[in-house]
Amino acid sequence: MKRTIGMWMYKNGGGDKIQKKIIKKLKERDIKVIPDINLRYAVAKNGHIIHNNIKVDKLDLFFSYNAGEQTQYQVFLYETLNRVMPMINSYEAFRLTEDKFQTAFTLRHHGIATPDFRLCHRDDTNELKSIIKKWKKMVYKPTDGWGGVGLTKIENEATLDMLLPFLNQMDLRFFYVEKFVEYDNTDFRVDIVDGKFVACYGRKASRDDWRTNITSGGSVFLREPTDEVVDLAIKAAKVCGADIAGVDIIYDLEKEEYVVLEVNGIPAFATPEQEKLGLNFNDKKIELLVDLIDRKSKKKEKSSGKKEKR
Repeated sequence: MKRTIGMWMYKNGGGDKIQKKIIKKLKERDIKVIPDINLRYAVAKNGHIIHNNIKVDKLDLFFSYNAGEQTQYQVFLYETLNRVMPMINSYEAFRLTEDKFQTAFTLRHHGIATPDFRLCHRDDTNELKSIIKKWKKMVYKPTDGWGGVGLTKIENEATLDMLLPFLNQMDLRFFYVEKFVEYDNTDFRVDIVDGKFVACYGRKASRDDWRTNITSGGSVFLREPTDEVVDLAIKAAKVCGADIAGVDIIYDLEKEEYVVLEVNGIPAFATPEQEKLGLNFNDKKIELLVDLIDRKSKKKEKSSGKKEKR
């Protein structure tokens, strides 16, 4: 029986071409793809979630891969769909990797090294001041930010005093801070799909910044990972329950160990410009992704038996 999956894929940075390749590969396995299912335009009615007259919940799988465009409404429907069908990534993995504190807490609970961190009530300025005295430098992070947006390095108590009024105006529920890790201004971005290593590349902060994120001025370079880095990335992805993950790792010069900075649930494929630099992992990532979709969509097909017409 032919399977049908839904897809919402980012289009910028070569994402449109990646989507076409994925659809072609799935078609070869007799798996039909309904693309561009943006849950922003879906409605929930009588036990179904409907998008352009398609009952999305009756599909064999939904592949959601679009960072930065998730509204509260879309996330709400994402959670609802995952109660009745396979998702990549699962809603649980998506929510976990979208929250920096929850990710760090989970990783540390499972013995994976991360920067030291604190979460405290927004009114507990005494705690923040005691932290900066102990750590010397720390980084304020919005728990749900991405691309380095909102990251603020706090280098002393005077900087903290200047920052607090601004943060208070933002009506935050809490403050999440990490100890600033002394590192060589480079990181490893390790791509993992279905528990398997896909590729690794490095990112380097610009001269005027300390963040390695591309959107913050960082640059990409070819980088071979050690076995230790790969194993750490695979373990981090597994702990977070992420079928697809981009794990950011740096080397802590003070503690002399690798630490996981973030686990990204929607790591981008290499852009055309990056491919010209030698980042040639897209085809391998697509193959592993297609294998994953094939396996996960079979589970829905077997469990549902004869399906209702869409």
